[in-house]
Amino acid sequence: MNRRDMIRASVLTGAVAAALRPTLAAPQTPAPPPPSELTPAQLGVDASNEFNVPDWRPLFLDDHQNETLIILSDLIIPATDTPGAKEALANRYIDLVLSAETSEVKGSFLNSLAYLDGESMRRFKAAFRYLSRDDQDDLLHELAYPSSGSEWTGEPDTKPDPGHAHFEALKERIMTAYYTSQIGLTKELGWDGNYTHGHYQGCEHPEGDHKQS
Repeated sequence: MNRRDMIRASVLTGAVAAALRPTLAAPQTPAPPPPSELTPAQLGVDASNEFNVPDWRPLFLDDHQNETLIILSDLIIPATDTPGAKEALANRYIDLVLSAETSEVKGSFLNSLAYLDGESMRRFKAAFRYLSRDDQDDLLHELAYPSSGSEWTGEPDTKPDPGHAHFEALKERIMTAYYTSQIGLTKELGWDGNYTHGHYQGCEHPEGDHKQS
């Protein structure tokens, strides 16, 4: 019996037990449905449809931050033969999640975006969203690799690299938003609705024909 069948069995057992108890005058509160083991995208729910409305507005980010995030998501996961993070509306998903986060998490994300703009201003005298595509690529390429020690070279990590840390934090947010979307899950990863381990195959012996080993 797999986990999903166990959940169904436990709910059924509870329902039978409730039915056998004497009926009470007061109405009984129905048991909540068992939690789904699948994400909304795996269930076939395309959450991007909820974001793809003409009058969408950010709940947390301001317009400049939102536009910066759109450009950044398109650079980190661009469209190829499959749609990228921009098409998956990763920025809107991130905005929704951050709107319900703690002040500490919100502040950390905004600090990372601000660092990106700060480095852009330092090097190119303009905010990141206003740079050419080539300059944006150059800046991200510099931040993507730590300037101090590297696990690839075996060099010791002598000092922290804040630029790399901020880039990794932004990249992780964008990757999570993309690969949990319907576009990222089905079109990019190719998930077709099948379970990883398949369905449990029960015993195929005729009843009573089980030899002891």
